[in-house]
Amino acid sequence: MTAERVADNPFFVLGVSPEASRIEVEREAQKLLGMLELGFEAARAYPTPLGDRPRTAEAVRAAVAALRDPYQRLVAELWARHAPPVRGGAATPEAAAGEAPVVTRRALGWCP
Repeated sequence: MTAERVADNPFFVLGVSPEASRIEVEREAQKLLGMLELGFEAARAYPTPLGDRPRTAEAVRAAVAALRDPYQRLVAELWARHAPPVRGGAATPEAAAGEAPVVTRRALGWCP
């Protein structure tokens, strides 16, 4: 259950920080849905502390729906803020160069 909450966290699915406004969340969801529809490789997976996970249109829709609910958003924020560092994905220059990718929440601008 805990691993699921971390891996399927709406903030990780959408690739936004817990500080993102509702408008930013909605824009990112629409962008990702468009990218998935067009088959962009960059949109097919998202990094989590447990490694890369597949991103689907259903997961994006579920994530944005969860973040629209104030209680679910608060729970997701707590899990996202206290999760271990994010691993996986080509979100860093090291990953693009083929080195072991490790992206921290600080690198993504998720903490001060």
